[in-house]
Formats: sequence, C-alpha cells, structure tokens
Amino acid sequence: MSAEQVSSLCEQLVKAVTVIMDPASTQRYRLEALKFCEEFKEKCPICVPCGLKLAEKTQTAIVRHFGLQILEHVVKFRWNSMPRLEKVYLKNNVMGLISNGTQNILEEESHIKDVLSRIVVEMIKREWPQHWPDMLKELDTLSKQGETQTELVMFILLRLAEDVVTFQTLPTQRRRDIQQTLTQNMEKIFSFLLTTLQQNVNKYRRMVGAPQERDALTTPQKTDLAQEPKAQANCRVGIAALNTLAGYIDWVAMSHITADNCKLLEMLCLLLNEPELQVGAAECLLIAVSRKGKLEDRKPLMVLFGDVAMHYILSAAQTADGEGLVEKHYVFLKRLCQVLCALGSQLCALVGSDSDVDTPANLGKYLDSFLAFTTHPSQFLRSSTQITWGALFRHEILSRDPLLLAMIPKYLRASMTNLVKVGFPSKTDSPSCEYSRFDFDSDEDFNAFFNSFRAQQGEVMRMACRLDPRTGFQMAGEWLKYQLAAPVDIGPMNSKTGEGLCSIFSPSFVQWDAMTFFSESVISQMFRTLDKEEIPVNDGIELLQLVLNFETKDPLILSCVLTNVSALFPFVTYRPEYLPQVLSKLFTAVTFEVIEESKAPRTRAVKNVRRHACSSIIKMCRDYPQLVLPNFEMLYNHVKQLLSNELLLTQMEKCALMEALVLISNQFKDYQRQKVFLEELMSPVANLWLSEEMQRVLSDPEAFISYVGADNKIADPILEDPSGLNRSRISFCVYTILGVVKRARWPTTLEEAKAGGFVIGCMPSGNPIYRNPCTEQVLKLLDNLLALISRYNGIAVLEEAVGPFGCRIYAVCSCRRPEWRSEVSKERGRTHNNLYMPEMVAKLGETFAKALDMLEVEKNAILGLPQPLLELYDSPVYKTILERMQGFFCTLYDNCFHILGNAGPSMQQDFYTVDGLASQFLNSAFVNLNNIPDYRLRPMLRVFVKPLVLSCPSEHYETLLCPMLGPLFTYLHVRLSQKWQVISQRSILCEEDTADDNPESQEMLEEQLVRLLTREVMDLITVCCVSKKGATEHNSSAVADGDDDEMMSTDVTPPSSAELTELGKCLMKQEDVCTALLITAYRSLSWKDTLSCQRTTTQLCWPLLKQVLTGNLLPDAVTWFFTGVLKGLQTHGQHDGCMAALVHLAFQIYEALRPRYAELKAVMEQIPEIQKESLEQFDSKLLNPTLLKVADKRRKDNFKRLIAGCIGKPLGEQFRKEVHIRNLPSLFKKVKPSLETDVLENNEDGEGLTALFEP
Repeated sequence: MSAEQVSSLCEQLVKAVTVIMDPASTQRYRLEALKFCEEFKEKCPICVPCGLKLAEKTQTAIVRHFGLQILEHVVKFRWNSMPRLEKVYLKNNVMGLISNGTQNILEEESHIKDVLSRIVVEMIKREWPQHWPDMLKELDTLSKQGETQTELVMFILLRLAEDVVTFQTLPTQRRRDIQQTLTQNMEKIFSFLLTTLQQNVNKYRRMVGAPQERDALTTPQKTDLAQEPKAQANCRVGIAALNTLAGYIDWVAMSHITADNCKLLEMLCLLLNEPELQVGAAECLLIAVSRKGKLEDRKPLMVLFGDVAMHYILSAAQTADGEGLVEKHYVFLKRLCQVLCALGSQLCALVGSDSDVDTPANLGKYLDSFLAFTTHPSQFLRSSTQITWGALFRHEILSRDPLLLAMIPKYLRASMTNLVKVGFPSKTDSPSCEYSRFDFDSDEDFNAFFNSFRAQQGEVMRMACRLDPRTGFQMAGEWLKYQLAAPVDIGPMNSKTGEGLCSIFSPSFVQWDAMTFFSESVISQMFRTLDKEEIPVNDGIELLQLVLNFETKDPLILSCVLTNVSALFPFVTYRPEYLPQVLSKLFTAVTFEVIEESKAPRTRAVKNVRRHACSSIIKMCRDYPQLVLPNFEMLYNHVKQLLSNELLLTQMEKCALMEALVLISNQFKDYQRQKVFLEELMSPVANLWLSEEMQRVLSDPEAFISYVGADNKIADPILEDPSGLNRSRISFCVYTILGVVKRARWPTTLEEAKAGGFVIGCMPSGNPIYRNPCTEQVLKLLDNLLALISRYNGIAVLEEAVGPFGCRIYAVCSCRRPEWRSEVSKERGRTHNNLYMPEMVAKLGETFAKALDMLEVEKNAILGLPQPLLELYDSPVYKTILERMQGFFCTLYDNCFHILGNAGPSMQQDFYTVDGLASQFLNSAFVNLNNIPDYRLRPMLRVFVKPLVLSCPSEHYETLLCPMLGPLFTYLHVRLSQKWQVISQRSILCEEDTADDNPESQEMLEEQLVRLLTREVMDLITVCCVSKKGATEHNSSAVADGDDDEMMSTDVTPPSSAELTELGKCLMKQEDVCTALLITAYRSLSWKDTLSCQRTTTQLCWPLLKQVLTGNLLPDAVTWFFTGVLKGLQTHGQHDGCMAALVHLAFQIYEALRPRYAELKAVMEQIPEIQKESLEQFDSKLLNPTLLKVADKRRKDNFKRLIAGCIGKPLGEQFRKEVHIRNLPSLFKKVKPSLETDVLENNEDGEGLTALFEP
C-alpha cells in the first residue's frame, strides 16, 4: 500500500482518536469512532506502518499513544503469523523510537514511556533468547545514548521481571527459558543496574549538592541553576534504577545482593539521606532485608547492624521526622520502620541458629531507634513495631540479653502512652490526629484499627511481663493510684447520660480506659509467672482497698473501676476477709443509676456498668467457687433482697445473679441439698410459668400478642409502655430457665459425684450416668417452653414425593441434564397460627408493625457497617418502645433455643428419654418454618440443633435425631433451593429496567442472609454426617459468621480418614433423607457462595457419595452428581481453592464410577473445547487397570486439562482476547541416561557397575 494511503488512513485514525478523547463528543460518535479504531487494529493489514507514523514525536501525545497501542496489539495478537522480515522491521523501528523517537526525559509523557517499554517486553517474551540473543547488548547500547534511553531501558528490565517472575503471564516453557537466561546473565544485569544508579546519583549530587558526603561518591559542588534540568534527568534515572532493582532483589540469588562486601546495601543506606531518592532506596532495602531462604545466605544482612549502616538509617529517620508532617517524609518513615522491623526478624532468625551469628554489638542502638518509632506520634508507626517487639521478647537467647531486659521498662512506659485512645482523624486533641488523617478515612476506621492495635499491645506487654513481672505490676500500681487521685476532666464534650459526666472522648475516661487495660494485662501475667510465695500480696491488697474505697457516679469510669476490682481479685485468695467488701462493691454497681428513680431509658453506658457488675460476680463464682462458698448465705440473702423488688433490676440482671448462686451451689457436692436449693430458687419462676394466666397466653397467639402489648397503639413511643411488666415476666422465666440449665452441674470428679449421689448407673460402655439436680424443675417447665416456641411457628407438614433414586424424598430437584421433578404438596394441616404469618402480623398494632423485623444493629453487623462511635455509649439501649419490642422478640426467640441446645449436655439421659421428645420438637420448634425468616432460622440451627446433635448419645439416634433431622434436612434443601433460584433470577434480570420496590440495600441484606444460612445448614450436615479424624477442624463460629478470607485457601485435599459418623450412617439408611442430603450437598456447589462450596466440596460431598457407591445407583443420578460438580466449577472456577477442590472431587467421581457408568463419558463429551482424542486416551487407560501406571497427580493434571472448558474464569478474563505465545526450541534439553545400557556396557570388566552405587 502506498505512502498516500497510509497517510490517508492515519488522518482518519487521528480524527477518530480525537472524537474518542473529546469530552464534548456525543456517545454515538464516540462509539462509532471506537468501533472504527478497534476494527482497524483487528483487520487492517498495514497496522505496522500506520502505527509507526502515528507514533512519530511530531504527533500529539494522545495520537502517539494510540499509534504505540496499535504496535503493541500487532505484537500481542499477530506476531505468530508475521513474516520474519516484518518482525525484524518492527523490532528495529521500535528500538529506533526509543533511540530518537521520544522527547526529553523530563518532557515525555509517562504513558508514552510505559507503552514503549511494553512493546519491547512483548517482543522479548516471544523471541529472547533463542531468536534475539543480543537483546541485552542492544539495551546496553541504547542506555549509553542518554538519560531518556536509560530510563526506558530500566522500564523494560523492570516490566520483563514482573511479567516473567512476579505475575508469570506467559507459558511455562517460555517463562522457564527467559528466567533461566536472566539468571545466567544476572551478574551483568546487576552490575549494569548498580553502575547506572551510581553514575547518575554521582552526577546528580555533584550538580545539586548532597546532604552528606562519602568517599564513594563525588564531592558535591555549588548548585548551578542552569544545570537543574540535567540534574533532574539524572535523578529520574536514579529513581528508575531503584524501582528496577526493587523488581529483581526479591527473587535473585542472595549472592548478587551481598556481592562486593554488600556494596548494594551500602549504596542503599547512603541514599536514605537523599530526599529525592530515599523512598526508592528504602523500598529496595526493605525487600532485601525481608528475604527468606537459607540462614547461611542471609548472614551477610547482619552488616546492617554495623556502625556505618545504623548511622545512616538513624540519621535519615531523624531528618525525615524533624521536618514536620509532610506526606513524602511520612511515607519514607513508614518504609524505614518496616526496614527496622524486617531487620529484627532477621536478627531473631539468625541469632541462636546453626548459622553461628552472635548478638550484634549495636543491639542497644537498634533497640533505641526501634523504641523511637514505638513512641512516635503516628499510631500507625507505633502499631507497626509491635510484632517485632513480641518476637524479641519471645526469643530464647535475645530475651535474656541485658540490653533487651533494660528496654522492658521503657517499652512498658511507651505502652502506657500508646494505650490511650487518641488520634481520631476528626479531632485535634493530640499530635496523633494529624497523622491519622493520612492513614484513616474516618473515625470508625481509626476505631477498628486501634482496637486491633490495643489487643496486639496487650499480647506483647504480657510477653514483656513474663520476663519482668514485678516492674509491670509496680507501674500498674503507680498508674492506678494516680488515676484514683486525679480530678475528673470531662473535656469539651459532655455526655448525654448526664451533666458533668464523661463521654468516650473525655480526657479522664481515655486515661482510665488505658490504665485499666494495662493493669489487667500485667497483673494477670504476674499471677501466671511468679511462684505463689513471690506474689506481692500486701501491695495488691493495698491497691484493692484503694479501688474499693473509690466512689464515682460516672458510668464509664465506674466500669473501669469494676475491671480493676476483677483484675485485683486474685489477691483476695490470699486474704479472704476482703471478700465481703468486694461483693458489696459489686452489688452496689448492680443497681447503679445516674439519677435515682429515673424513668428515662437507661443509656448503654449505665446498662454496661450494671451488666459488668453481674458478669464480675458470675466470673468470681465460676473461677473461685471455693472462696465464695463460705459466704454463700450472705450472697443468697442479698440476691433475694434485690429480687424482691420487681422493678429494681432488669430480667437479665436478675438471672445473672441467680446464675452466680447456681454456680456456688455446684460446690455443695450434695445432690439432695442442691436440688432443694434449686427448687427454692426457681419456685417464683415455676409459679409464674405454670400459672393459668401464662397457660392461656402461651396457648393462644392472639392472647400472647395482646399480653406482650404488641397490638397496642402507643401515643408516646418513648415513655409509654403499659405491657412492659408482662414482657419482663416472660423474659424473667426464660432467662432463669436458661441460667439454671447452663450452670447447674454435677462434680467434675467421679468419686465426688458418687459420694454426692449424682451417679445413678452406668452405660453399656462403662461410662457413668449422671443426674442433674435441676432436671426435675426444668422438665416440668418444658411443655410451656415448647408451647411458647410454637407460637412463633405454626404447623406445616411436608408431603412426600417420589425422587430420582426410585425412593421417596421431600425435595424439589431440577437440573438441566437430566431433569428430575418432584413437588412438595400442600400442607396437611395447621393447628396453630404463627406470629410471622400474615394474619398474625396484621394483628400487630400500628406502633409495632415492624416488631418482628431485624434490629438495626443486626442488619449493620450482617452488612459490615460500623456503628457511630458515640451512639455506643450515649444513646439509650432501646430508643423507642418499638425497639424494645423488637429486642424482646429477638432475645426471647434466641433464649428459647439456647435452653433446648443446653438441655442435652446439662440433663443428658433424663432429657433424651422424655416421652415423644422428637414429636414434641417437630410440633413446636420445627412447625411452619416457611414463615420463619432467615435471620431467625440461623440461630435455631446454630444454638439448638447443632448442640443437640453433638451431645446426643448414639443410642438415641434412631428415636430422637433421625425422626427430627430427616424432615428438617429435606425442608432446608427445598428452602435453600428456592432462595438461590430467586437470587439467580434476580441477577439474570438485573439489567432490565423493572419497577422494584425492594431497595438495593435490602437485596444485599437478603442475599447475605441466604449465604449465612447456607453455611449454617452445610455446617450442620457436616457435623451430623462426617467425622474428621486427623483433619483440621473448622471453627464453627467462623462458619456461622462467614470468614470470607478462607475462600482463598488452597488446602483442598479432603482428609483420607474423613468418614461418615454413626449418625451419618443412620441418616443415610433412610432413602428419603439420604437423597435429600446428597442433593443438598451437590446442588450447593453451584450456589454463589464460594466459602460454602469449598467447605462442602472438601468435607462432605465425597464421604456422602462413597456411602452409596456400593448400591445400584441409577445412571441419571450418577450423571447428575457429576454434572453438579462441573456446574460448581463453572460458577467457582475463578477461585483457586474452590477450583482445586472441585477438580479433585470430579476426578474422584469419574475415576470411581466411569468403569460402571459409560454415561459419564457422554457428559465429558459435552464440555466445551474438550479434546476427544485426549479423552479417549484417558478413558482407555482408566478402563484398563494394567495401563494405570501414571502417578495419581499426573492423572489428575491430565483430567484437569480435559475439563478446562467448564472451569469458570474471573469476569475480567471472560471476554479477554487470548494471547498466544509460541514456545521456541528448548534451550535446556534433558538427556535421559539409560542405566541399563550405558552403565552396564561402560566397561567390559564390569567396572561401570560401581557407578550405580556411588553416592
């Protein structure tokens, strides 16, 4: 094509690019221009000459960038089909652009430099070293032309390292060839980088003057303004060289980093004092010092503890800090802090190891500098040092070093300052605030960070006090005495709780809060560390007396005082005579009010004090029951006196005090005496709970709604609450039953239990059968409790339907291949209505229309939204009567199921042998679950069903668990399938502009609730069915709340010992339950919850399927299971952990069932892009056991390649055009020696045989 045609086309392209980038262009013209440009790149045969013409430096930067993009597109997508001469032509022209086709280094746009370096790297990835052996020489030649070319060479080397080593964006063989060639030439590359850095830094310093001089660098001269551009150019190259070094230091051999007596490290230390280069130098130093690997290779890094290096590091830190808060200097300080932290990690790894490294002479200087960062105003810098302090205090040798031991008081003193919660970005009351504005977006962000930082500090302080417990205790005592004597300073912000009271930002409270945390940490560690006779009892008792005598009406400070009482309470074990004073202090706090006889709603701060006091009493009775037992009568009388006034305490507070009494009664170790006591304690509850009025209320939903006042219309929703007393009576009964069930126990030792009359026989296995003194009282209250639960749930009985195995199931199962259909019939009967049913919701009063909704705090927790800080303490717990009603329903529902969940472990045989217990549960807890929202179903599964399963003896599986779990699992499958179907349809229709009264936040909440419910259900099935012997147990709370980070785990191989539990086998014997479990497990693989998918795949799917492999599975069922796994791969294949687990499961199923079911091959043949020949080959080996010599891992890799077409990709890669890089002739051919011929025929005398046995 002629030059005129190229020029004409380029003119059109320039116009198109101008339209695309012009903000005034209409969308239509912009799209047409974009389409023209894309079609040109894809189809035009003269892209190269056009691209080169557009890239000329006479063009505007935007046009040049587009021209270079065209060239990059050609290299990435057309290179394989280009003639060799055209490749050479393009390569030479691109190198020519670098040589003389760019502007001066200070004038050229950064995006032009970036795309130029990308083009060269793309060519290197395709041709070097086999077809372009002189590439490094050409780059070296280019770099000698000037700073502009040198900077571009740096960009090329950096991008090459990133693509090949860091991101690995090319095929394995090409990556291996390039990386090995880079490694072979690394000495030259490193020498080139260091020389470039040194030369340009020398020139720069010579022109502008240097802050410090060294012999290694040229003496600076007076600054010449005419040379300023030249100096800046040298500086730019220096920065580029440092960035390129950072890309290599992470992975090259340590010998390159430490070559020439650590010349690189020395240069980097020198550059720390060069303002323009210090950040890049610190980055390189950090990467070098953070290197892992053999200890022997890391020994040279100890040179950084030398006088010279330490001097430069510390002087740079002092200079940066002394120039005030400038963002650039602050970033540099962060890097330096990280360097010191990494140095500490290297020190801990090397000292005391086999590498024969002694404690460095400059350890003291290092610790002083590290402490300077720990006392810096920036909370972020303070927190960055904690892990290293912990490692030093934990180290076997360094922790005994006198220099480190001398540092402990200084560290603890610094911690006293660091624990004070100041530095909120919105405030100006501390030097930390200014730094926080750089680090945190909001006060909530800072608050979350600080809470984590404080917990970390507590851990490190305990480690320090393990080494020096007395110093920590002495400092805690001094600080406590100071706070007790200091006047209260509420600061500029008054608390809403009352006039003259502290808010959470008040200077006095933040000091009390910090002191309390400090005291708690160091005192608890002292008791763990010192021997009994070494404990400073007199000092501790003196502090306790001071705290007990301290009086305050400020709820926030009083809460801190109570924590200090608890922290000092262990001293009372040495002086029991102080126990009555402690109890008196705590009981006074139980009834704490800011204003006596106040009718206003209590704020959270006041409620926290009262709850704190109750918790302290419970903790004391739990941890020191023998100490409290002699004072039991005094305690009991005091509690009875408080309980006599119905309005003095909340129901939770009453029950907390009763729990404390029950804990002490466990020390009677006399069944009859404890039973009599519990009867007396629970008699008010029993009288109320079994009264005719309560029977009527609990048997009729309308009466229940009326009794609790949910049908009222309230004029004043803040103060007026006519039915509050009725609700409190129900809550009191339920709280008390829960407290007794949780706390009443038999003695821990068998001898004491027998002597006290708690043992009534033995199981067939020989284990003793215990009886709980609370059993008789609790069981007679059980019927009404179940009646209360059934008020929430009506009865809905699922009808059976025929399923895919020819058995009967309750599930609705559908799948494209094959289709199974069954349906849930209409409910057979309904004996009760339900609070959540429409007709019951309609009976709620106007004020309480949303009484059954979630509390805002629950919604925020699920959505991950932080609470406003001040609201936590200064607002009432429930601002309106509606919130009180919501809290009542929520707490009541949860507590009922907590009782049922604790009943099994508490009462054991007496509970499991209750007549018709399974049917009672089915007719109360499990009725009409359709009307129970997800946020109420989740806690039922977690706090009732799961504990019941875990504690139930095997002899009751058939009579209790199976009749209950069968219908439950089948129902849960139907429910979850319907929920996920709604979510899938919603995502399909989301692009349509339909009227929707469901706001996005509500949809997010609903979807997250479905995910959490799914995890709960799958965890319950796993607990019921699979025993994980020798496997890492997953934390059940993480399952409940959903720790999404776990989805990235790649530890995917299911434990070989994962087998069905006895309960699992019992459930799988029932064909309907078996079907429901299998379908739930395999269908959940394609639900859009990655965490649930990975856990189900690794823990549940194979053990369940393995149980039915011996039976006669229908071919349709087998293909459905296999298809379910492949669907899971399609949905979750983008996550490495999930993908590996699902591939492993698919491989297991195919290998186990393919010999019996040819239908599986038909499924495989439908996978997109499958290679039929490879499938035939894989199949033939699988069906012929004599050919199965290949290792399991290689067979699995082959299988993964076969099913690659159905493995889902991330959204960003789904529509990306594939880049194909061809392999070049291998540089390193492996010659496979033939031992049978070469060695044996090596020598006629058989001397070659000895080679077989040589080491």
